[in-house]
Amino acid sequence: MEFNSVLLTAGGSIGFFKLVNCGVSKLPIPESACRNAWKWRNVCTSFTHSLITGIWAVLCFFVHPQMAEDLIGTHSVFSHALVSVSIGYFIYDFLDMVVNQKMILSWELLFHHTVVISCFGIAVLTGRYVGFAVVALLVEINSVFLHLRQILRMACLAAGDLYRINSMVNLGTYVVFRINTLAWMTRWLVLNRDNIPLFSYTAGSVGLAIMTAMNIVLFYRLLRSDFLKSSAPMPTEVKESRGQGEGKKET
Repeated sequence: MEFNSVLLTAGGSIGFFKLVNCGVSKLPIPESACRNAWKWRNVCTSFTHSLITGIWAVLCFFVHPQMAEDLIGTHSVFSHALVSVSIGYFIYDFLDMVVNQKMILSWELLFHHTVVISCFGIAVLTGRYVGFAVVALLVEINSVFLHLRQILRMACLAAGDLYRINSMVNLGTYVVFRINTLAWMTRWLVLNRDNIPLFSYTAGSVGLAIMTAMNIVLFYRLLRSDFLKSSAPMPTEVKESRGQGEGKKET
């Protein structure tokens, strides 16, 4: 994809997720979520992104399996478009939080989005490491259940069987698609350090270190909230990482 195509794809993605957000605002909102309608719309929009990109990331390796053998130079237009679309989403979500939420409540996610946009931007602009970025987007498979968890809590459905089932699936996919994926990416980066320019290696290493630290903290919060508390979980305002994508703010 040419530079203009990247801009068009990312710009179209920003517009698409803005339309999703507006569409959610037209739908009925649970009474318990009305006190923070913006957050409800934002989480639902993030859920949509995770559902689309999680499935898309898996399809990228199914359609173009050669990419799994060479994450640096091999990719398809299909996978390149996925990374560009995700950049558009993270830009949209960054602006949405800046406009609608206090900085003190969102600085972690704003920092997370800045790292992701920077790393993904290097991939789409250079045409290299696109496969690596697609691997990173596999964490969105877990984000589907992470966002669904928050939606259920905002709708005051945290005591039902659906929530308990989602909590177990969420924790399982968290280990498989988030922690294991980040560990594998870190290992791959170290093993291939001789084939990667210093700037890209540094950016990737710093980004992975930040994501790993954030996700370990989030894993502990999820485990404590859903499995270690003896009393029924009560929604609180804390921040969750949204996978390189990147969870929302709530355990």
